[in-house]
Amino acid sequence: MDRVTASWVRVRLRTAPAAAAALALLVALTACLAAVFPRALDRYRDAGLVHAVERAHPDRTSVWLFAPGLDDGSGQPQREDALRPAALGRQFAGVLRAVQRPLVADRAQSSYGVQNSDPLAVPDTFIPRPSGLPARLRLVAQNGLGGHSSVRAGRLPRVNGTVTAATAEVEAAVTAETARSLRLRVGSVLHVPGAARRPLAVRVTGILDPREPGGAYWASEPLLRTPSLVRVPSADPQYYWLGALLLQPEAAPALLGTPGHPFRYWQIAPDTRALHAHELGGLKSSVAALESGPGLGQVRTVTDQTTQADTDLDDVLNDYDRLAAGIEPLVSVAAFGTATVAAVVLLMAGGLAADRRRAELALLRARGSSLRALGGRLLAETAVAAVPAGALGLAAAQLAVPTERRVPAVLAAVAVTALACSALPLRAMVTHRAVRVHGPREDAVSRRPSRRRTVAELTLLVIAAGAVEALRRRGVSGTSGASGSGGGSAETSSGVSGDQLVSLAPVLVGVIAALVLVRLYPLPLRRLAGPARRLRGAVGHLSLARAGRTSVSAVLPLLALLTALTTAAFGGSVLAGISDARDHAALSAVGADARVEGSAALPAGLPDRVRRAPGVGHVSEMSVDYQAKAGVNLTPVSLAGVAPADYASLAGRTGLGPFPVERLHRPASGRSSALPALASPSVARTYGTQPFPVRLGDGADITVRIAVVRDRTPAVVGDEFLVVDRAGLDRAAARTTTLLVTGAHLDAHALRAATGKAASVQLRSEERAHYVDSPLQTGAGRVYAAAVAASAGYAVLALLLALLRAAPERAALLARLRTMGLTRAQGRHLLILESLPQAVLAAAGGALTGWATIRLLSPGIDLTTVALPPAAAYSGAGVLRTDPLSLALPAAAVLLLAVGVAAGQAWWTGRRGSVRELRAGDSG
Repeated sequence: MDRVTASWVRVRLRTAPAAAAALALLVALTACLAAVFPRALDRYRDAGLVHAVERAHPDRTSVWLFAPGLDDGSGQPQREDALRPAALGRQFAGVLRAVQRPLVADRAQSSYGVQNSDPLAVPDTFIPRPSGLPARLRLVAQNGLGGHSSVRAGRLPRVNGTVTAATAEVEAAVTAETARSLRLRVGSVLHVPGAARRPLAVRVTGILDPREPGGAYWASEPLLRTPSLVRVPSADPQYYWLGALLLQPEAAPALLGTPGHPFRYWQIAPDTRALHAHELGGLKSSVAALESGPGLGQVRTVTDQTTQADTDLDDVLNDYDRLAAGIEPLVSVAAFGTATVAAVVLLMAGGLAADRRRAELALLRARGSSLRALGGRLLAETAVAAVPAGALGLAAAQLAVPTERRVPAVLAAVAVTALACSALPLRAMVTHRAVRVHGPREDAVSRRPSRRRTVAELTLLVIAAGAVEALRRRGVSGTSGASGSGGGSAETSSGVSGDQLVSLAPVLVGVIAALVLVRLYPLPLRRLAGPARRLRGAVGHLSLARAGRTSVSAVLPLLALLTALTTAAFGGSVLAGISDARDHAALSAVGADARVEGSAALPAGLPDRVRRAPGVGHVSEMSVDYQAKAGVNLTPVSLAGVAPADYASLAGRTGLGPFPVERLHRPASGRSSALPALASPSVARTYGTQPFPVRLGDGADITVRIAVVRDRTPAVVGDEFLVVDRAGLDRAAARTTTLLVTGAHLDAHALRAATGKAASVQLRSEERAHYVDSPLQTGAGRVYAAAVAASAGYAVLALLLALLRAAPERAALLARLRTMGLTRAQGRHLLILESLPQAVLAAAGGALTGWATIRLLSPGIDLTTVALPPAAAYSGAGVLRTDPLSLALPAAAVLLLAVGVAAGQAWWTGRRGSVRELRAGDSG
């Protein structure tokens, strides 16, 4: 920066400190939001990944490396040495070195040791034998036993001398659960069968409590902590106990003296603190390398050439990737919309500043300033305010949302700052590229738009149409290629979407609508200005004439308002659609506001007690048989017996498959005729409309004929169901087993008190509360809410900037008109009427554009992935529908703000008087 430019900047900052401060505030806020967005994405993506890994059981997420046997022809001493802790510890260190980043091993929860692959039957009779079968035990010599457990009774096992395959007795410990189930205590001696030797005596010296029962050390092999009853495959169910005895690692060679086929293992637990979603592709590669790639080769080099790997961690990562692939495109739609609005507001701020300083900049050009010098001065002037503000916004974002990655946030803040710095210089250089003394007329549109503008608008129209068509064909749920586990998932997880054009479709539709409206809206205003001359008073005619001759800078404000309103409507409708999908899924899962269901017939007085519970409006009684079988093949099907009139009313109130009540009534001819049935589509496809037999759970047979087909019904959840008139069932089959309860503000405690232990109670409100499952889904919902709020805020800011830009001109106009006899009330009416056309245009156009965008894009959008957990039993799709509030509230806010600012400006101008505005040569 040379001395002249520096002097210019100092003068400008002293002359217009408020403008510099406003620009700095705008840049700081926008840079902060732009920097927070990628950090918030990283935060909830990381939380979602950690949640997915932690929710999966450690026996799925741990990587198991095991050497199956020791039959390599080596002598017994060498085999014994291979099982000792020194050798296994060295190999474990080599295994940890083979784990490639970004996969990081949790050393505290990882382990290694020796155990027998075949559980050994012990003859000791004091161990329970549920079916007369002896218990089977697994001997486990795992490192770190003392560090991961506390002693409840006795002591930790010890080793006396050197243990070999011929050792007669070793010591072991058991967990408290194992001791309780197998009736073991300190001092118990178990006899494990030997291989060509006498049985190995194992003395229990301690009962332990795991310090972290859910940690990978214990949970990756649940048998270490909890014994289990194992069923023997046979016609008659028989069971035996299976448990584990925990030996000291130095006692591992004793396993060679048993027929249990001991093997070495190394268990690698992933460190969830080092999991980051942007490294998901690298995580998959690291896991694949350990399973069957270079990592496994390194492991075999340090352990054994027969070492194998096993883990389900790759499946867990793929499940998370599929969930993220369905959520991220929707988030990118909101991100692109809000970013576009913010960029338009920044450009508009620079453009409005250039318009207000048009005379000043034209004078500089007339006095010989070059375009380069003019742009450099303006760039330095804006950079002095914008660069520190951008740095401040970035620092605030980093403090507000701490994450590991900084580069995306820095790039976003730099982009905002660069745009803010360049908007004013570029606009000024384009406007003043030719030296002019008098500015041209500033109508909003010319009679004949330029060819460049026409081509640009047609290009945008083609791009928008292509994006919308692609979205309608493919959807934004990532169904094309996102569900695979291949290389495409890495791109999605890193935040780089291949469908950026599709994500921009709502924005492009708003842009096209803005350009069309800017071209058209002056025309009706000009036509109305003529008839307005004949009205009494000049306010109407003058306001219409001025509104129809708005300056060209009105294009950007209208563009910002329409884009913001479209994004707000789209985001609000997404949030409403998510809530509706969750409500409908909860209703489909329960069938009504509450469901009372027993495994057998309910007590006779239970329905009346439920009816008297607080908040209960109506109770529908029915019998549901989940053991029914249809057709000659006895295909399982759920059959519900209902009272047709009552059930039709319930289906109509809930919206779950309403049907004409007369279609379900039992025929007048009696039980010999086939019962009309309401069936699911799959059952209807199988049996058609011909009568077919159904065997009930109690062995009775009925004949039904499908009369109505519905996707879902309140009585039964699932895809295979029949609903018949319970009057056509025998007395045993028609007994009430289920109550469907409707009512406002049901009291869960009162319902459960009325039911007692006779049945289970399921409430729709409780089911609804379970549907916010993954932090990934919760984070996506919060991002959408933030996008709606940010879009609305920027819409308000755009309107304020547009109105404030015209404030000096309007103040001068009012001052001149007051000298001609205009009253304060007429001046207030003039400003309000002048601002209303553009505000009404933006509000109505934004609402219409938002509605049209949602209608166009809704066939390609499924909100189920965002709304519901993967395990939710919901066969429908979360359809995007127009939310009236999301359309009406932002539009109403625009109108109210426009009227309020115009009225406030008229009031303030009247208080200041007219002298200042009438002084010649002042620019305001």
